[in-house]
Amino acid sequence: MIDLHTHLDLYPNALDILDRVNRENLFTLAVTTSPRAWVATSKVFKRHNNIKVALGLHPEVADQKFNELELLLSSIHKVDFVGEVGIDGSARYSKTLSKQELIFESTIRECEKAGGRIISIHSRGAVSKILSSIRTYKNCGTPILHWFSGSVEELTTAIRMKCYFSVNPVMISSEKGKELISRIPYNLVLPESDGPFAKLAGRPVMPWEAMNICSDLSRIWQMPIELVKNIIEQNFKKLLQEMQVIV
Repeated sequence: MIDLHTHLDLYPNALDILDRVNRENLFTLAVTTSPRAWVATSKVFKRHNNIKVALGLHPEVADQKFNELELLLSSIHKVDFVGEVGIDGSARYSKTLSKQELIFESTIRECEKAGGRIISIHSRGAVSKILSSIRTYKNCGTPILHWFSGSVEELTTAIRMKCYFSVNPVMISSEKGKELISRIPYNLVLPESDGPFAKLAGRPVMPWEAMNICSDLSRIWQMPIELVKNIIEQNFKKLLQEMQVIV
């Protein structure tokens, strides 16, 4: 099992499920919402070898956590994974857009200085801005667009830029999600849970359920599920190889 984007520290029973996540998943990327959360979570999760903690500053808390930007930038050289970072262009967060943009651009500029990082990116309502920044810092590393919800045109541009896309069971349950996923090349798809925020039937998607997308991908791609699983696993291996990350 593989999960490339989960808020593992934010599950109500996080400490209770750590051992199971570590045991059942070959790899779990626990993204964080702030640099201080990354520091704290890294300490708690450090004995779980199959769980890696990404350094993040979530755009939804750009205003509240802006004073942690320096900690974020000064810590990038210590990590292989950065996330969750990005820009949220929805009306709800419009007042903090300038801070969000400053944080994201500063982050990927620092990633480029550090030689490139694997970056899990939030792009709701802001895909064009995200892609523009990635073009500016083209050596920032490997971007993974988490729960992509942009237009077909934006998707096409992101594909040309060789972005990866992490897909969760909730995204794949909507018609728009299925349509977008059907257009993504097989070799750019990765699994995510985005739990505990992603929910099915009122229940958070668990990290060991991220690979459940394979059954839906099997129908969308019209191929056997075992082949789908193999493609996803190879994509994950290629992601690590590209950035010379050993886990």
